[in-house]
Amino acid sequence: MRTSYGGSVSDALLGQTVTLMGWAHRRRDHGGVIFIDLRDREGLVQIVCDPDRPQMFAAAEQVRNEYCLKVTGLVRARPAGTDNPNLTSGKVEVLCHEIEVLNPSVAPPFQMDDENLSETTRLTHRVLDLRRPSMQRNLMLRYRVAMEVRRFLDRNGFIDIETPMLTKSTPEGARDYLVPSRVHDGQFFALPQSPQLFKQLLMVAGFDRYYQIVKCFRDEDLRADRQPEFTQIDIETSFLGETEIRTMFEGMIRSVFQHAIGVELPAFPVMPYAEAMARYGSDKPDLRVQLELTELTELMRDVDFKVFAAPAAMADGRVAALRVPGGAAISRGEIDAYTEFVKIYGAKGLAWIKVNEIGDGTNPAELRAALQSPIVKNLHDRALAEIVRRTGAAAGDLLLFGADRAKIVNDAIGALRVKIGHSEFGKAHGLVQGEWAPLWVVDFPMFERDGEADRWNAVHHPFTSPKDGHENWLETDPGRCLAKAYDVVLNGVELGGGSVRIHRAEVQSKVFRALKIGAEEAQLKFGFLLDALQYGAPPHGGIAIGLDRFVMLMTGADSLRDVIAFPKTQRAQCLLTGAPGHVDEAQLRELHIRLRNVQPA
Repeated sequence: MRTSYGGSVSDALLGQTVTLMGWAHRRRDHGGVIFIDLRDREGLVQIVCDPDRPQMFAAAEQVRNEYCLKVTGLVRARPAGTDNPNLTSGKVEVLCHEIEVLNPSVAPPFQMDDENLSETTRLTHRVLDLRRPSMQRNLMLRYRVAMEVRRFLDRNGFIDIETPMLTKSTPEGARDYLVPSRVHDGQFFALPQSPQLFKQLLMVAGFDRYYQIVKCFRDEDLRADRQPEFTQIDIETSFLGETEIRTMFEGMIRSVFQHAIGVELPAFPVMPYAEAMARYGSDKPDLRVQLELTELTELMRDVDFKVFAAPAAMADGRVAALRVPGGAAISRGEIDAYTEFVKIYGAKGLAWIKVNEIGDGTNPAELRAALQSPIVKNLHDRALAEIVRRTGAAAGDLLLFGADRAKIVNDAIGALRVKIGHSEFGKAHGLVQGEWAPLWVVDFPMFERDGEADRWNAVHHPFTSPKDGHENWLETDPGRCLAKAYDVVLNGVELGGGSVRIHRAEVQSKVFRALKIGAEEAQLKFGFLLDALQYGAPPHGGIAIGLDRFVMLMTGADSLRDVIAFPKTQRAQCLLTGAPGHVDEAQLRELHIRLRNVQPA
């Protein structure tokens, strides 16, 4: 029926008769000539309806926005000076011979090119929202990305193997979505947070190179880059070390960018976790931002300023400075706004110093006079001189300070670094540079301390292998252990992460003991994996990359919801279908479930 997509009609079809199908994006009556912009998934094409075909013209007069149409006509060049360079069809138009309304439409709740819609409106009318050109482009790109991933993995010997959606609840860092079993009274399946255990089992089973583009589920608090169900490019391979795994999947990311959007990514530097936290306050730093933290903790232990001295004396404290070149031009009002911003991350405040002309910095009196801030009087001369030296501060700069527990300083000043870099001030002063900044972060700690529970928790998951030689510390000093783990970061967003897995039963047992998971508990939760590891499990490792985040970065979208066809809100609701919803009493009785203390919606 259709000879081509309207959005693909170009001057290559000049003089040909085409049949197109799509939706009336806009209708314009120019005093006897009707123009219809016909839209399909490939874009727009201009249809010209002349009155010399009365029957066709009468049909065109009835067309309104979002009518579904079939159009047959002649492809001809647009009149001189009317080309639209933004469209594939911009040099041509279709002179309509026949037009058929395949289905009329009621008045839509918004225009398809309206870019100022509320998210509630968009998600409530998601089917119409998906017709908008921006959403069509996003989902078409998502398809191309998935295809490029599959092509790369197929070329490298990976095979697509499905793993179960109904599985056993295992601790993986977030709440499971539970599914009650009707057949087994009082028992529950869990939807997988990831296929982690199954892909390890596939390595033991000898499939060597596995992948899946798979749905995963986590019942956790949501934000712009989180969804309760998300799509993961899940990969596992045997007989490769962490460097070889990183090299292979860096190649995959490069290939996808090149073939999907024509971008050649720059080099992927490799940075240890400790360095990333020290320099940027984040394990997923945005390297486009040309600002770094300067360590001052030791220096501040003997100052009279308790705001700095107290955290410097804490075992887990940190004092750090952020130098903002040219930042002395930032007003007090803007600094106050930054102070409120860091409080979101638990900081109590934000100390600052504006730097005026400091000469060579060797004269203490001149230096003190050149530093403008309420805190200068509380710091001795050596501390002031060292702050200037270590930060490299020059006249016209602004120094911002974080002093608290290291986690609070890292979170607060790390986030402030990105905020300033991407602000109008930051862009004007060259504090953010480049379009793409990839990075591998490696050498993560194996464990993090839970002070309240007086125990260690796994930073990634309990099946991550320690660095060679670090097995000896698992039982004596777990905090010293580093993992064969790696995250791939792009523009300050964690695209994905992975690790080399533990494949020897004795090492796995040591890790469980470090986590205070006893043999009985380990067998109950992970027995099927532990049993399989006894049968000659190969060395193996892998990575999982978030497809949604991947596409979000490529499109420049602000939210994952802009690259998922039917997403949930931040309250984990689907405004289109009304999910989640109530079920009737009969269904609950079949599952032997009774609701109690449920407040009406």
